[in-house]
Amino acid sequence: MRGSIALIGFGEAGSTFARAGDWSLRAAAFDVDPARGAAMAELGVAPCADAAEALSGASLVLSLVTADQALGVARACAGLIAPDALFCDMNSVAPGTKREAAAAFAKAQRRYVDVAVMAPVNPARMAVPLNISGPDAAEAQGLLRAIGFTRTAIAGNAVGRASAIKLVRSVMVKGLEALTAEMMLAAHAEGVADEVLASLDASDKTIPWATRADYNLDRMLVHGRRRAAEMAEAAQMLRDLGIAPMMTENTVRRQQALGQLGLTPPPEGFAAKLAAITANDTSNTISTGEN
Repeated sequence: MRGSIALIGFGEAGSTFARAGDWSLRAAAFDVDPARGAAMAELGVAPCADAAEALSGASLVLSLVTADQALGVARACAGLIAPDALFCDMNSVAPGTKREAAAAFAKAQRRYVDVAVMAPVNPARMAVPLNISGPDAAEAQGLLRAIGFTRTAIAGNAVGRASAIKLVRSVMVKGLEALTAEMMLAAHAEGVADEVLASLDASDKTIPWATRADYNLDRMLVHGRRRAAEMAEAAQMLRDLGIAPMMTENTVRRQQALGQLGLTPPPEGFAAKLAAITANDTSNTISTGEN
């Protein structure tokens, strides 16, 4: 592909894609954490002092920041990218947030694409499913395939459609994780975890519940803060639709509470995870719900 790739944000997603896609010498990146410059250089990605430097000459921009920073980053980049470049907003934010960002690009006469990352970037890496929407979705799909993404789908011509599919799905997926944590903490406290899991297995044979519970707890302990930010956007989406996000708002709280414990990497097995959660919940936020 012509030109270069610009990465705004070089956390787990940005570094994983740069490594797996082998973007050495084709990519430049900017991250607010200067310590990540060493990881960029190690992968052959040019570290930049600011977003303007990273965007200079780039024909494809991938925004991979935290959900709470996504709109501000998009607005800042709208006036910086080249006229023919594509800005792919790959952050997990509400459809309305993506539309606000797109409006800033339209005002600047620049092009914006809504991209939803539909699964964890690890271990899928370049095979992670991407939903793409917006007037320039087809061109973005071609460019994303050219740099190594193998599972892309166009969700429609309207910005926000790809993110709507992701966040409506997240209401269920992240909500189930949060409910799993609540269930397992109660089962652990009562000493009936094995019996509860066996009872669930009796009615649902797809995945053993011990495995599912361990996985859900693992996801929240490792990524809870990021997932909480995503679910805050999902709650905003529901409010935009006139739906009270009662379950979703408390999913935000549960994900945030587990993520901020800092148990990374988590211990192996759900019993060890629960013990570590209980031992590290010094503020009683998780056990009592007090703030």
